[in-house]
Amino acid sequence: MDETCPVCRTAEVVCGKWTLLLIRDLAEGYTRFCELERSLEGISPRTLSLRLRALEEEGIVERHTFPEMPPRVEYALTEKGRALLPIVEDMRAYGERWLAGECGDRVAVALQAGAGALDASAAAVV
Repeated sequence: MDETCPVCRTAEVVCGKWTLLLIRDLAEGYTRFCELERSLEGISPRTLSLRLRALEEEGIVERHTFPEMPPRVEYALTEKGRALLPIVEDMRAYGERWLAGECGDRVAVALQAGAGALDASAAAVV
């Protein structure tokens, strides 16, 4: 892989299995582990945990732990993660146009509602 190519570097981060679907599901805001597990039919708890941890390490997802009994953990996109939403939205639009696929409008709704402002540089890339 060409480490100087921004497309290659971005693909390395987002092309892991389940990654873009996690980003899609987190577009609505804070989400609990069990909600993600339900929305991503077929993902094992271990895989979900590993993907979330990897996205945390990349600065795409943040984890919020609440000091309650039982403990409650919620996940949300960071600014860096929200900057990926236009990519997910473009993929949804592509699928609808060219693949006749159905996907929820979660990302489109989040983008329209302003779920995190994109900085000018991220918007310019898209």
